[in-house]
Amino acid sequence: MNPTSAGPVLRRATFTVRTERAPQFIDVTDQVTRLVAESGVREGFVLVFCCHTTAAVRVNENEPLLIADMEEFLKRVAPPDLYYRHNDFSIRTENMTPDESPNAHAHCQHLLLGASEAIPVEGGRLVLGRWQRVFLVELDRPREREVVVQVFGHG
Repeated sequence: MNPTSAGPVLRRATFTVRTERAPQFIDVTDQVTRLVAESGVREGFVLVFCCHTTAAVRVNENEPLLIADMEEFLKRVAPPDLYYRHNDFSIRTENMTPDESPNAHAHCQHLLLGASEAIPVEGGRLVLGRWQRVFLVELDRPREREVVVQVFGHG
């Protein structure tokens, strides 16, 4: 970081993503890159966070066959058609909403993926490997998802 800069900068922004199916890997790298550029941060890091327990944020390669493999992997790890107590609305009483859906598989998949990624920023750009991209991963059902981007560093 540049010690002569005026001090640390912290910027927060959000954007929404409309998902179409689950699982689905949606490349959000361009949105994150734009928000980092708009922040004015030249050296620091960006945190990309998903505000949901049935959607995740991950860094991986955007290659169609690999995406299909990863989607199939998630289905094998926590299949939606298994019995989950969370989905048994005859016994479940906690955290219920009128539009509740049976989505325990999505919560279980989320355990493996997580809600956020922290990515270094150098020279005002994301420090990603040659093939790395930032993904929002839908694990539940089509809907609108919120992604929070927080950029911290020096201008």
